[in-house]
Amino acid sequence: MTNFGLITEGLTDQIVIESILAGYFNNPDLDIRPLQPERDKDDDNKSHNYGGWSQVIAYCESTDFKEAFQFIEYIIIQIDTDVSEDYNIPKQDENGELTPQQLIEKVIDKFKGLIGEDFYRKYEQRIVFAISVHSIECWLLPLYYTDKRKSKLINCLDTLNQQLSRKDSFTIDRNAKNPDYYRQIARKYCKQKVLRASYPDNPSFKVFIEELENRNIAVEPEDDF
Repeated sequence: MTNFGLITEGLTDQIVIESILAGYFNNPDLDIRPLQPERDKDDDNKSHNYGGWSQVIAYCESTDFKEAFQFIEYIIIQIDTDVSEDYNIPKQDENGELTPQQLIEKVIDKFKGLIGEDFYRKYEQRIVFAISVHSIECWLLPLYYTDKRKSKLINCLDTLNQQLSRKDSFTIDRNAKNPDYYRQIARKYCKQKVLRASYPDNPSFKVFIEELENRNIAVEPEDDF
């Protein structure tokens, strides 16, 4: 069975990616292995503040990253761009604000350098980038909005919370993100029909799905599970 390794900023990002993969492949039992941050059974019911973009970069520079390809077929690298300046990727150039695609390309170029050009070329088809512009919460907005807010790139958590307080009777604290809340929200993407109807509304979400499509990994026929 095809397996996936996850390198993400945090536990809640892993939860979102896992639901997206379940919906995309129409399979709730995918073999998904968290690499960064690591997690055990207890983590599923805890909120952790460890992780962040610096840990994603550190892991991709480590020997652990290279050794992971010995037992994992595809590795997904997720990072937000909200503070991309902190890892030396400006959001603007001489022509003004970068488009999501331009920003994603610059982030990927940075990771190629971190990973090493030779190693990256060897394993390029087994590396899938999930660059969330500007946060992974933006990928959740199409589940709650049908107007232009479903395509927002900034202040996405605040925008998401507006609907969560109305529809789900909770909000997400940005300083202590509750994994159970993300699990409740993101599980909607486990349904292939919901995922397919939603991802085109967000530019960076769409790029991630296109990256998966480009790998030509076998997908189960569409069906509810």
